[in-house]
Amino acid sequence: MKIGCFALIDPFHTLDHQLARIQELGFDCADITDNHPGGLLGGEVFDAAVSLDGNPFDIKRLFDRFGLTISSVAAHAHLLDPTHPARYGTSEIMKALKLAGMLDIKYVITTEHAGMTDWARNLSYEQRIFTIAEKLYEPLRLAGDLGVKLLFEPHGPVSDTIQGIKDVRSALGDDPAFGVCLDTGNSWLGGADPVAMAREFRDIIGHVHWKDLPKEMEASRGKITGCGFSSIALGEGVIDIAGVYAVLRDAGIAHSTLEIAGADNLTKSAAYLGKLEEQAAAATVSA
Repeated sequence: MKIGCFALIDPFHTLDHQLARIQELGFDCADITDNHPGGLLGGEVFDAAVSLDGNPFDIKRLFDRFGLTISSVAAHAHLLDPTHPARYGTSEIMKALKLAGMLDIKYVITTEHAGMTDWARNLSYEQRIFTIAEKLYEPLRLAGDLGVKLLFEPHGPVSDTIQGIKDVRSALGDDPAFGVCLDTGNSWLGGADPVAMAREFRDIIGHVHWKDLPKEMEASRGKITGCGFSSIALGEGVIDIAGVYAVLRDAGIAHSTLEIAGADNLTKSAAYLGKLEEQAAAATVSA
């Protein structure tokens, strides 16, 4: 499993700057993290986002310039909220899938988020399953035709639970294009056991977002749904990263991503995962 990171290292810098920093840190893969449809005012000056309406091969050429593989495309949407032209949703997910298909990227990652509107927050559990499935139905059809997997990531009141992911998958007919991106931090923060989630979905997990969280966040566990970055390195917090790694190390996952802030924390985290691999390999030999 190769270890990469988000293409967001330094705030308020363009994508070429982010990729140069990733290369400097010694990584060889990164996600297309921030994206948008259409044009973005000032984006070429201080933003690392790419346009889903641009030429995908320009993005690939930029990654190639720094010797980096594109490991996945983020398409985190607002699947519980009503459809709105200004709200990232089904249309943007489908554009992300087309981008991935053209560039031979295997995974697009989405999630539902907590809900921005009172309407979303007042949905029943059954209504939440329905509205997520309805918004993902056409993207999954497209994903299957493109040979891309659409991965559902823990980052909301449904996806933060094992049963929620199972129910969304079932509502979509157990579509083979549906998979899971395990986020160790988000699943734990939402109240799930990341190791149990890894075991449950091991056969359909295509990508992993690694992050550890500090002990002081235990008070928020089960009360909030996910976080973007961790402020500490792997192995310094309360999440059983070693347990998750033990379940997934030989699951055939090609790439994973460090969602961790700070260059030192990134390098420490990569070293921590490397140490886990060395220990696992040594245990296999001795057995």
